[in-house]
Amino acid sequence: MVASAAPFTSGFLCPTKPRTPLLPSSSRPSHSRLHFRIRSPDPKNPAAAPVSSRMEAAQPQTRDAQGGAESAMKLLFVEMGVGYDQHGQDITAAAVRACKDAISSNSIPAFRGGSIPGVNTDQMKLQIKLGVPRSTQHLLDAERVKAVFPYGKIISFEVVDGGMICSSGVCLEAMGDKNDDCYIVNAAVYVGY
Repeated sequence: MVASAAPFTSGFLCPTKPRTPLLPSSSRPSHSRLHFRIRSPDPKNPAAAPVSSRMEAAQPQTRDAQGGAESAMKLLFVEMGVGYDQHGQDITAAAVRACKDAISSNSIPAFRGGSIPGVNTDQMKLQIKLGVPRSTQHLLDAERVKAVFPYGKIISFEVVDGGMICSSGVCLEAMGDKNDDCYIVNAAVYVGY
């Protein structure tokens, strides 16, 4: 990877076209090079907003049982995962796998070992956000997905447009396939107290 020599500001790295002429295709290496330049934030482009404000805007919001006031959750960390259902076209299976992927590589001793005084698994709060292809969202079984989490109170469960439907490359009727669609779901699990 090649980067420009421009001094770092508060901008972003953006791919640019190579500055050297390309070799003829017969003598060109088989891999492509990415070139980056520093870009200053553009106030007209929301994607160019400072990273911290985009992250703050992405923080999940929770509501209390009375239906209005925001209840604060002290966020400890965010777990992310991806799940696939290559055969059978079951969006819930893909969502379950995404959530299991998000939580499977983590250990949370702080909730059991007393690292946070007065806080244990009974006080753990979870906010679940799933990126699911829009055309399949109505098929999602939220209760089956929520059952993945062994402890913690789920205070919000949000499904947004996301994920993907792509070809698995094969349709196997013996595995319940109606077609060769592969469903992909992304999960973000916010953990706090």
